[in-house]
Amino acid sequence: QVQLVESGGGLVQAGGSLRLSCAASGRTFSMYRMGWFRQAPGKEREFVATISGRGLSTDYADSVKDRFTISRDNVKSTVYLQMSSLKPEDTAVYYCATPRSPYSATSSSSKDYDIWGQGTQVTVSS
Repeated sequence: QVQLVESGGGLVQAGGSLRLSCAASGRTFSMYRMGWFRQAPGKEREFVATISGRGLSTDYADSVKDRFTISRDNVKSTVYLQMSSLKPEDTAVYYCATPRSPYSATSSSSKDYDIWGQGTQVTVSS
């Protein structure tokens, strides 16, 4: 059974950086898209970034474009989210996600993801 385990969250000042990691286990990692989503208190879960199975394609929400970078290491079965120039509005629980079936292309829709990690809290202070 596939499991996703996020790490790397924490408290950072505005303008700072953090790198989130999401380690997957239980299958051939490179066959599956990966995505990062976030949910702030009182708000809907929203798309942040996605990367294709081989890592050749990426897509970002407009709100994080040019500040966040998604990448993956298929040997380590891990996806990363490098976050820079963080803002207080980036405060949220961040989740990584992947589909149950081997769909490799990127997607920004949460409906295209079936398996979710437990989430990691990111708090940006002003």
